[in-house]
Amino acid sequence: MALAYNFLFFCLSLVFFISHSEAKTSFKPKALVVPVTKDSSTLQYLTQIQQRTPLVPLKLTLDLGGGFLWVNCEQGFVSSSYKPARCGSAQCKIAGSESCVESCLPKGPGCNNNTCTHFPGNTVSHVSTFGELATDVVSIQSTDGSKPGQVVPVPNIIFACGATFLLEGLASGVQGMAGLGRNKVSLPSQLSAAAFKLDRKFSICLSSNGAVFFGDVSFPGIDPKSLIYTRLIRNPVSSAGASFEGESSAEYFIGVKSILISGNVVPLNKSLLSINKEGFGGTKISTVFPYTVLETSIYKAFVKTFIKSYSNIPRVKPMAPFGACFNSSFIGCTHVDAAAPEIHLYMPANSMVRVGKHAMCLAFVDGGVNPTTSIVIGAYQLEDNLLQFDLAKSRLGFSSSLLARQTTCSNLTSNVFKF
Repeated sequence: MALAYNFLFFCLSLVFFISHSEAKTSFKPKALVVPVTKDSSTLQYLTQIQQRTPLVPLKLTLDLGGGFLWVNCEQGFVSSSYKPARCGSAQCKIAGSESCVESCLPKGPGCNNNTCTHFPGNTVSHVSTFGELATDVVSIQSTDGSKPGQVVPVPNIIFACGATFLLEGLASGVQGMAGLGRNKVSLPSQLSAAAFKLDRKFSICLSSNGAVFFGDVSFPGIDPKSLIYTRLIRNPVSSAGASFEGESSAEYFIGVKSILISGNVVPLNKSLLSINKEGFGGTKISTVFPYTVLETSIYKAFVKTFIKSYSNIPRVKPMAPFGACFNSSFIGCTHVDAAAPEIHLYMPANSMVRVGKHAMCLAFVDGGVNPTTSIVIGAYQLEDNLLQFDLAKSRLGFSSSLLARQTTCSNLTSNVFKF
């Protein structure tokens, strides 16, 4: 009798487990969201997801142009759902891997026989290495844009195993980087291809408390028709620290044709604004560069034009990494920013940053001669702007400063997260 009772209990438990699992997987979120915070020491933008079985919270540096998620697998990586990507598997092909490791010791996450690899890289320190490709479950919160939804598991997310030394230069507590780049294994691409079939869009809003939204989201107080759109350009040559031959760049490039400061055109070599056949030149958007970086000749012309527009403000000694600083006592303020000349690189840019008690500096830095990319629009210039990356239509929509709309990225995300 006891045996029959135990068997019945087991069957009922199994039915409940199956029903519970089906209930979970039947939920179709409209969008997923991860929080974004700014690390004051490194100026890096950080996010957090949960990965593995059992779930472990992972703090990650956000990399808008990163090709994929990579995580340090050398320190305490334990997961019953970890699956190495076997050579020749669909995961290897999707990731574009052309490398296979036949034998690896000691075995464990990041080191298995007959697995393919990729190049996890620290895009802050510009260091890369080989790393095993694998899949594991991640858990991410859902949302409709105005309020939080339930947390949903996403199985079989492809990622690369990094090494501990790759963490050098990243913010304290970070265990890898979350790549949002333009390829098939970035987080936006994988989440849109998952069982939820999210729209191939993602939006970022950077501030001390911001977020990344995956899918199509309506934001309170922002009409999608009010966004300004520009075409995303593909760089056919990878700009990563290490890549496979023929691999295109995962970073987001836009077609800046000119730079305006208070309506004045900055004189510059227009050929630097195009991407040549070797992949050099052009303009990209980055979250790992704290400030916008300009090729030397562009930078000099930019600063000269800016100073002409700011001729009534006394200058002070430059403070690294900035080359043009001004006495803040003579600078007025608006409800948006310091009352500086307007700068337009397709998107209106945050131009001044306070440095010390009595100085404000032009938040643009000299990138040197012959850099890989002529203009890198950095994170500071993106702050409190809503950016929507429409991957299906290959375009970028941006709101211009939310401060001019009497709101901030923190306000947009306050109902979704409790920071």
